[in-house]
Amino acid sequence: MASLNVVGNLGEYLREQRRNAQLSLRQLADAAGVSNPYLSQIERGLRKPSAEVLQQVAKALRISAETLYVRAGILDAERERDDVETRAVILADPSLNERQKQVLLQIYDSFRHENGTHENGTRENSTRENPTRDDGDAQPSTT
Repeated sequence: MASLNVVGNLGEYLREQRRNAQLSLRQLADAAGVSNPYLSQIERGLRKPSAEVLQQVAKALRISAETLYVRAGILDAERERDDVETRAVILADPSLNERQKQVLLQIYDSFRHENGTHENGTRENSTRENPTRDDGDAQPSTT
């Protein structure tokens, strides 16, 4: 019953985040566009929400949806940890507006795709990226 354990952990995490945001269950439900009883069931580990619901809840809590996806078992924690942390840092940066954050995330995704980063975080062929990087030719002249 690992899936129930994951859902329970998600519920506990959501409750903690809601309390940190100083929101009542009703306030968060309203902000996320879900019913109060449904959100209560999620927090108690009785329901497993869809990715769409998690995204709405994350937006209402102003936290990373990817973090909730990992907690819900939608994303593999080991495989996505670096990606999730990078996204969380971008989303949490108070000096960026929402449009800038979304543009940065799109650029980040395109670079990862361009570099052939697989879902498990490994590269297709890391020596192809810059084959002359370590070859002495790139050293500046000291004369």
